[in-house]
Amino acid sequence: MAKSSCAAPTPPDAYQRLAVRVQKIINSTNAQKTKAALIFRLPQEPEEEWARLLEEIAENDNVTLAYRDDGGVQIFWVVPKEE
Repeated sequence: MAKSSCAAPTPPDAYQRLAVRVQKIINSTNAQKTKAALIFRLPQEPEEEWARLLEEIAENDNVTLAYRDDGGVQIFWVVPKEE
């Protein structure tokens, strides 16, 4: 029989919540069709975590970030063709 842990699971931190929210936007049907997503930092999300997430997204190959005047960030990506 499996042991159950009495400890409650650790709730996600601010960065994890932010990453999950942005991941849902990127994985949406419309974003996947257009290979683009528009994201904004919410007021309750720390600026440091936002900058960290954008930096990590930008490190991916075939991804471009466009910073907009309204504070939004447009993410574009290209799926390379398999040879």
